[in-house]
Amino acid sequence: MEKVYDVAPTFRAERSKTSRHLTEFWMAEMEVAWEGYREVTEIGKEEIKFIINEVLKNNKPELEFLGSNIKNLEETLDKPWPTITYTEALDILSKKSGIDITWGKDLRTIEEDKLMEHFETPLVVIQYPKEIMAFYKPIEEDADAPGPVARCFDMLAPSGYGEIIGGSERDTDIKKLIESLEKEGENVTNYDWYLDLRRYGSIKHSGYGVGVERVISWLCNLDNIKDSIPFPRTLTRFSP
Repeated sequence: MEKVYDVAPTFRAERSKTSRHLTEFWMAEMEVAWEGYREVTEIGKEEIKFIINEVLKNNKPELEFLGSNIKNLEETLDKPWPTITYTEALDILSKKSGIDITWGKDLRTIEEDKLMEHFETPLVVIQYPKEIMAFYKPIEEDADAPGPVARCFDMLAPSGYGEIIGGSERDTDIKKLIESLEKEGENVTNYDWYLDLRRYGSIKHSGYGVGVERVISWLCNLDNIKDSIPFPRTLTRFSP
């Protein structure tokens, strides 16, 4: 199966209680064979542009009612969506926003918001430090960075809506996967089912997940992500 997708609920095992987080949210995921992470970033751009086009074509009255900036969405479609590295993002934050971040630390909400002040369209950030990435994301050997980086990416939406896509290439080297798991202190035997996917042969493949409610919040200009889903799950609400 060279092209696979699903739309399914995702659960967060963390105490996030902000206007951007849900304990349960929906993820539209894709996985494609023979492609690297740079190729799927372009697919991600095409997918979000397709969504914007369809919403503008079919739901302008609703967008107007919600106070969405339709002109901005239309102009977004006509502009190039840039791709930069994590290292370049830190440089922009330092030079343009006066925020100095130690290389190797993840970008928090506040840094993402400051970074997006310098972009009018969604932005793709690639090559985050390997140390802060999941075990299955391989190292980018040819990166110009102070330390090891992963073949991964995030897509950030403008206007303070944060990450709307997260994805990566998937590591096919079983030895490196085991090394990463051991480094994280994991019991490798718990991942035998996953390692079997590599043990019996694998090919280059990449994928990503779209945060459905994040995209809805951005397009509809919502103040709180809880308004983007009929029955929001939170730390204290799991029913209905």
